[in-house]
Amino acid sequence: MAIKKQYLKSKPVCKVTFSVPAEEAKKVAVVGTFNEWNEKKAVKLKKLKSGTFKGTVDLEKDNSYEFRYVVDGAYINDEQADAYAWSDYAGAENSVLNL
Repeated sequence: MAIKKQYLKSKPVCKVTFSVPAEEAKKVAVVGTFNEWNEKKAVKLKKLKSGTFKGTVDLEKDNSYEFRYVVDGAYINDEQADAYAWSDYAGAENSVLNL
């Protein structure tokens, strides 16, 4: 899994690209504090020929966001996240993205 951050000079925004290698998966999405953990508003990742799912979202910089991947319905953390935060609601750790 990989997270690429591209800061824009013209706006206080960071383009964040999520990459998840999941050849066997049918659907991969990203949910988090930036979309109220709502799977209907989830950032859907597109499957590439390589089997990697990829997608980009614009997020406000100077913020931290908690997130998790949803791979065929299972919630998964990113091992390359900037940090992890415990969630009593989920009873598990969430990945943290610091921009």
